[in-house]
Amino acid sequence: MSTKLSHLGNDEADPTARLISASQRLISEAARLFPLASAQSERTIWLEAMIDEVPDYLYFKDRNSRFVVANRAIVNDNRREGLESLEGLSDFDIHPEHVARGFFETEQEIIRTGRAMLDMEELIRDSAGRLKWLLTSKLPVRNGEGEVIGLVGIARDITERKRSESLHVGQAHLLKMIALGAPLVEVFSSLILLIEAHVPDVLGSILMLAPDGKRMLSGAAPSLDPAYSALIDGVEIGPKVGSCGTAMWRGEPVIVSDIQTDPLWEDFKALVAPYGFRACWSSPIRSYQGKVLGSFALYAKSAGEPTAECMKLVGMATHIAGIAIERKEAEDSIQFMAHHDTLTGLPNRSMLDERVASAIEAADECGGGMTLAFLDLDNFKLVNDSLGHHAGDELLKIVAARMQNCVRASDSIVRLGGDEFVVLINGAMRKGESVEDRLRAVREAVAEPVVIEGRSFQITCSMGVAAYPEHGRNATELMARADAAMYRAKEIGRDAMQVFTAELANRAHEKLERQEELRRALAQGELFLQYQPQMDLATGRIFAVEALIRWRHPERGLIGPGDFIPLAEETGLIGPIGDWTLRAACRQNKAWQESGLPPIVVSVNVSARQFQEKDWVERVAAALAESGLEARYLELELTESLIMQDVQQAVETMHRLEKLGVHLAIDDFGTGYSSLASLKRFPVGRLKIDRSFVQDLPDDGDDAAIARAVISLAHTLQLRVIAEGVETREQIDFLREAGCDEIQGYYLSRPIDARALQAILCIPNL
Repeated sequence: MSTKLSHLGNDEADPTARLISASQRLISEAARLFPLASAQSERTIWLEAMIDEVPDYLYFKDRNSRFVVANRAIVNDNRREGLESLEGLSDFDIHPEHVARGFFETEQEIIRTGRAMLDMEELIRDSAGRLKWLLTSKLPVRNGEGEVIGLVGIARDITERKRSESLHVGQAHLLKMIALGAPLVEVFSSLILLIEAHVPDVLGSILMLAPDGKRMLSGAAPSLDPAYSALIDGVEIGPKVGSCGTAMWRGEPVIVSDIQTDPLWEDFKALVAPYGFRACWSSPIRSYQGKVLGSFALYAKSAGEPTAECMKLVGMATHIAGIAIERKEAEDSIQFMAHHDTLTGLPNRSMLDERVASAIEAADECGGGMTLAFLDLDNFKLVNDSLGHHAGDELLKIVAARMQNCVRASDSIVRLGGDEFVVLINGAMRKGESVEDRLRAVREAVAEPVVIEGRSFQITCSMGVAAYPEHGRNATELMARADAAMYRAKEIGRDAMQVFTAELANRAHEKLERQEELRRALAQGELFLQYQPQMDLATGRIFAVEALIRWRHPERGLIGPGDFIPLAEETGLIGPIGDWTLRAACRQNKAWQESGLPPIVVSVNVSARQFQEKDWVERVAAALAESGLEARYLELELTESLIMQDVQQAVETMHRLEKLGVHLAIDDFGTGYSSLASLKRFPVGRLKIDRSFVQDLPDDGDDAAIARAVISLAHTLQLRVIAEGVETREQIDFLREAGCDEIQGYYLSRPIDARALQAILCIPNL
């Protein structure tokens, strides 16, 4: 088939121009040859010799598009004998009719108009049956009177250039497919077809190495018999497994020139014989880091080895295939990470709604139900605090694997975060089995002893259960009710399973109402501060006060922090409430100073959620700047358990606060875990002995020993010690004798408002 395409740019203009220039001197001679003389002159012989030396096609045609002169290149490519063999012939005598028709119409247009046509791309098939691309220019030839008497044609073989362009276009298309996330089989098929178009008489195949690194998996083979591809799929690689299995095994190209005689195909030649293949050349597909991902193979029905050009194309193909596989693996990894927990590999919260929706749909179709259980590990924090987060992570992985082994493929275990999981029981039960049996198996598996870093642990769990459709119609309702049931299981002693009930629904409703009330309290100014003084035992001077938050409820009256702070922590309101407390305490302390009272320190408790937020230090600085209070008159009280959640991060945050000039104290000292080993790292100025160790002083020997030990330890580390919850003179005497520096408690004063405290501050010493 021959087609005139389009005029190109000037990339081939120079060689064509040179040919035209060289031929211009010949045109006048050619004109003199019309009509052909019977005897060639010496000048004619010279002219033909020059034309024959041109490697491109060069010819003259008369007005009827019949050859008058043609050079040796045309004669040879059309398998003619002698230069005169083309004289008087037209393209209709050489090419198929539709091809010749295209040439004829173009040439007649040139003769009619007298205008040249330059740089036309034409596709022809030579006498050997090979397709060729020609870059052709045709120019009119005029006699002395200026009449067009024929044309001269010049054509250059640009087949290799077109093949190179086609290859580059194909590569660009493949890379675009990869970038747009086309399926691997489509990318592989396009890649194989591209190579097959440039390497004659071969069929391509791509095999992938299975994730286990042992088996070959079908990738694509668009031209191979699917039955043959199916036979290869799943075969294990090895040192003698044909071309592809051996190439993956060795990690290097394997060229088999004759399948019938090569020992690598000894066990597989009967398999391939029905398909007529005699040669197979395979190269491994590698990742950017060099890991073998698969193989690219070419099959030929004739024995032999590939050309250097063929292997160059195979190298390009394996490179692109490697990019495609790595891109797909990266996409799969991102998708997995988006929907799965990176620590345990379980589905995560983002996938929970989808799993629940699918389970509900399945339940509706078969008229059944499904069960959702909310599970929380009991005392998991003890492991984190005593052995560190690495041990905690290891425990979570072990527990997740155990739970996974307790459920069927249709069920799901989801990790919500921390030590919280959801168990989704879906589908019909086996004969004699119940949902309770399955959930009990999960709880028993969790409770089996675990050995981590040489230490044995036994962790139990609390579980709340909600069923569809009895307890909820969607994921949100079921989760909320399973969560409420789980908290009830915690309340009744942990290591328990609680099914959602109407009573729990009422409790959940009340909890939601209290949450909204607390949110309104913050917005409408129902929260206020009271202050409890702290006294220096050596001087009797009030040197500091602790700010304590209260809630003046419009209906229930005064509510203490123990009744609403846990709710605030659970719902996330502790952040804004803590910020309000900090700002209000700083403003009040600055107001006392401006009223002429001697400067004192105001102490503010910090919640774990506040302390863990990245901008906490900046918010403290903003509160100081807003109030105008100097940093040295602010103390932040941190609990042991808060600090021990992430010691390294806590120390960094504490040092940043210290740079602001803020004082730091450890509250409730002695009730946390493993803090003694880390205490010397904390930039704190005071330890506060928890009231639980003070209330039975001086009579309780154990509490007395603990109090003395804490005081001694603090002084060794050059820290001051304050005891809270002091209510009697006997307690003060004991603490003074033990070396305690400061006290706080009802013996001095109950928490009081700012005006009442101002009156106390006016008294020189108590």
